[in-house]
Order: sequence, then C-alpha cells, then structure tokens
Amino acid sequence: MKPDSNANTGTFRRIAGRAITAACAIVLTVGLAGCGNSTAGTVTLDFFQFKSEAADWFTAKAREFEKTHSNIKVNVNNSSDATTDLRTRLVKNREPDVITINGDINYGMLAEAGVFHDFTDDEIVDELNPGMVNIAKSLVQTTDKSKKRLYGIPYAGNASGYIINTDVWKQAGEDPDNPPQTWSEFIALLKRLKAKGVTPVEASTADPWTLQAPLASLNSTLVPESEYAYLKDGSKTFSDLWTPVSGKLIEIYQNYTQKNPAVTYQQATQDIASGKAAILPLGTYAIPQIRLINKDANLRFAQMPATDNVKEQQLTAGDDVMLTIGAHTKHYTEAREFVDFLMSEENVKDYSKQQSAFTPYKDTYVGDEALNGVLDFYKAGKLADFCDHYVPASINLAGFLQTLVQSGNTKRFLNSMQSEYDKIEARNFR
Repeated sequence: MKPDSNANTGTFRRIAGRAITAACAIVLTVGLAGCGNSTAGTVTLDFFQFKSEAADWFTAKAREFEKTHSNIKVNVNNSSDATTDLRTRLVKNREPDVITINGDINYGMLAEAGVFHDFTDDEIVDELNPGMVNIAKSLVQTTDKSKKRLYGIPYAGNASGYIINTDVWKQAGEDPDNPPQTWSEFIALLKRLKAKGVTPVEASTADPWTLQAPLASLNSTLVPESEYAYLKDGSKTFSDLWTPVSGKLIEIYQNYTQKNPAVTYQQATQDIASGKAAILPLGTYAIPQIRLINKDANLRFAQMPATDNVKEQQLTAGDDVMLTIGAHTKHYTEAREFVDFLMSEENVKDYSKQQSAFTPYKDTYVGDEALNGVLDFYKAGKLADFCDHYVPASINLAGFLQTLVQSGNTKRFLNSMQSEYDKIEARNFR
C-alpha cells in the first residue's frame, strides 16, 4: 500500500508543536538547573513494555529517542508476565512513566481504578481511528457511561476473522478476493469446498484458546458491546447473549474441519501454510507465524459474517497495543515527548510492518498486504471489540468452548459460563 504523503499532516503539526514546546521547557529547566549541577536536568523514564514479540523493536526505539533527547534516558522494562508485574508495581507505588498494555479486560480494570492518564480531551484523539478509540473506551470496567473515557492511545490494531490460503481457494474454483458477506454464503462456501474434497476449516482444538477467535469473530456482529453491561448488572445472562454463537460454532466444528481437529496452533499454522486447508479461523496475529513457515504463502484475511444482513457485519478488532502514561508520573512532559515520538507516522507504520498490524490513525495503514481484505471495515469504523475482553480471565472460557464444540451441548456451556461469572461478580466489591 503506497503511503499518502499528505496523510496525518494535522497529527504531525500537533505532535511537532507539543514536542517543540516540551523541548523549550526542558532547555529552560536544564539551563536553570545547570547553574548548580550539570546533571540535574537529566530525566530517566520508566517504560513498562508488555509485548514480548515487540521487545526488541521498542528497545531499539527507546535508544533512537535518546540519541536526539540527550536530557532523557529511557529505562525499558520488557515483562514476560505483564499483567502480574504491572499490578505488583502499582501496589508497591512503583508506577511506570510510560506504559504499553494490551487492550483487554485487565486494561479496563486498571483504567477504571485511575492509574492511567486521561487522554479523552487530548487533541491527538481527533486524528485517531474512531472505532479504535471507541473500543478503548468501552473496555473501561464501569457501567457509568460518563466514566468510559480514553485512558490510553491505541497504538496498533489487530483483528479476528479467518485467514485464507488463496491458492487453495483458486484451485477449488473459489474467488479469495470476494469472500462471503453473509452467514448463509459462508456455510455454502464450506459445503462446496467439502464436496470438492478440500478441508474447509483447519481447527486447532488441542490448543483450546484458539476457539476464542471464532467466538469473538461471530459475536462482534451478533452481540453489541453494550449488552455486556446488562450481563454485569445481572439483567441478562450468557444464555441471552451467546446462544446464537454457540450453535454456529457447533455447526462449523462438527461438520467442516479436518478429520482430526485436535491439533495444536503450531500444527494448524503449518497446515494452512502448506495448503492442507482453505481457511484458518484465527486472527491477524497468526499471519507472521504462517509467513515464517512459508514466506511465499499467498494469504488474505477476511471478516467472518454472522448474519444474513450484509450491513450488520462488524469486524472483530482490538487495540492490541495501548500506549499510555502513568496518572501520577513526575515526568509528564518528558513522558509525553517519548509518546509523541512513538506515535509518529514513521514509527507506527514501521511497527505495523513488523507485527502485521493496523495503524491507529484515521488514514489506516496495514503492515501486511493480506490485511487489505478488511481495511474497509477499519476505515469505516465498523469495528467491535473481542467479546472475551468482557469475560474475567479466571473463567476457563477456552476449556468450556472445547467441550462445547466436542459435545454440542449448548446448555451445558452457557450454564457453566454463567455459574463461573456469577461467582466472580459475587466477590467483586468495587
């Protein structure tokens, strides 16, 4: 995709303006402090970074930033257990200055607790993809809509749907550039592929977490995010919300997968890379893994339709990386300068290429050509968050889904989910 030379002009003027102002303020501070101590103006930022796959990238960017900001040092803390480590640090009053965090329920809980800077009224918000901003706001764990504010800047987006091996589709007489737009069309495609001796869907139920991908892909269209507030206040149940998706998952996994669906995620990516199946129902995060196996694999990513109304379809998307500042940092000016550096067009595009991600600005750029298949959803803001982001991590959702697709027992699945959810809510005193 050729970059637009005029894209994000407003963004860079604003970021540049803030950076110049910050630099002037810092120069003045250093100049005054230098009268008594030549090192008094040096600030060390504590940068907490959660994404292991991008550890080297963020560390390299921190070193690059330091070269042009001699008064600022960045101490990068790449965590292998980010959720636990960040909570531990917060309890011990060791709040980082700059933070990357996954846009999930853990982010939402910490945002509600007030540990992140509030960006809601920041001028950069006008330049961001509205769909990504709405996802971030909706994650804040409160039923008070006035408190669903923006406590982090979306840095990189991902999506859930399905990965197409375009060669397999073409050999079967199907058009990978025009995938199904409705549920009925999707099932009809799977039937045609099966009739031609092609494995329609590559399952990976030996790693049950992979079942959360199609669950989320379908539920984005079936269940509006606002419905989870009713689940939280007890006015609706999982039976109310997830009965339709349960039946659709059973239909897919009991009729259209390979003979042995109990393979691992690793094996599934190998199979789709080598053309043993037409579809892999996972997210964009699997594309780099497939390309490592077969760099010449011809891939395309598609939205998984859930109803027969084309206009209703939503793309399941997430703020894979949120960039934020500690609410109580003593170095806001310097932290913001580092954040603005990371948010430059050059850096967000470079990151998206490294991680096969979507950039956060309105003029969305994709880091892998396979993602062009769903770019229109991003540009139109037709995005909905992963439904499992509204499920407490302590619930064994993956295990329950594995039992669901194996047994076909929808009632058992929904009752198990409700029982575990109710136990957690009973312990929630916030």
